[in-house]
Amino acid sequence: MCGIVGLYIKRPELEANLGGMLSDMLMQMTERGPDSAGFAIYRNPVSPGQVKITLQSSDPDTDWEAIQTCVQAEIDRKATLSPVANHGILIARLDNKVDNEAETEALLNWVENNIPGIKITSIGYTIEIYKEKGSPDQVIRTFGLNLMAGTHALGHTRMATESAVTTEHSHPFSTGRDLCLVHNGSLSNHNNLREMLIGEGIRFTTDNDSEVAAGYLTWRLGQGATLNQALEAALEDLDGFYTFAIGSKDGFAVLRDPIACKPAILAETDDWVAMASEYRAIAQLPGSENATIWEPEPATIYSWERS
Repeated sequence: MCGIVGLYIKRPELEANLGGMLSDMLMQMTERGPDSAGFAIYRNPVSPGQVKITLQSSDPDTDWEAIQTCVQAEIDRKATLSPVANHGILIARLDNKVDNEAETEALLNWVENNIPGIKITSIGYTIEIYKEKGSPDQVIRTFGLNLMAGTHALGHTRMATESAVTTEHSHPFSTGRDLCLVHNGSLSNHNNLREMLIGEGIRFTTDNDSEVAAGYLTWRLGQGATLNQALEAALEDLDGFYTFAIGSKDGFAVLRDPIACKPAILAETDDWVAMASEYRAIAQLPGSENATIWEPEPATIYSWERS
């Protein structure tokens, strides 16, 4: 089952309304996924030489102030930590002021090995990922999605049919910088792909097939492919039925498998581009009555991004 929504703002003056608009869309997907919900929002880009990491705690009473003190002591007071419910946004400055993969990897390893009960949900320059068990309404209220501003966002509501109802199995999944994926469907070859991708250095935290799809795209991008090229390769290498919505630093994309048995609707106006599993989510958006609306074709990539 599951429900997917995505929203890309074309007019900067509407970015302040992104969270409220996405919240209205996500609520319409409640029946498709009442077990858990999550969203990725692209906002507040960090400065050059910094990295943004979203942390998620399994303990609702997490002492975020103590975690910040611990992190600052480890990386020489070059970090800030802003809690949002049981998530925290860690912004760290890199030593050499440039995009340093080795230093970032070392920071991720330190967080995973030294802060009990903390998981990393995203890393990048603009992305933040929030997800939790419970209904979409609960998740929206917990994290204040309706009050968030940003450039674009993806949301997912989950009906757990193949794994446990846990925060970790909730969508979105992120396996690379500013990359995230939400998925409605099922992959049949994800176990073999996971083993191959682990050998290529891709990190996984769950047994969810959607995380494998995200990891596959991260791997392709790491080989120098563009997002569209990575998605073209996915049509050959990912076996199953799916609707994907993929977020990147500069935009988002939608892809359905060659059979396209999972639903998807796209809509576009001069103000925004939106996708959803059902039209009723798009109907909540201002100006939807004047939108160009269509069903995405099978095995066809649709993407929008800023130059």
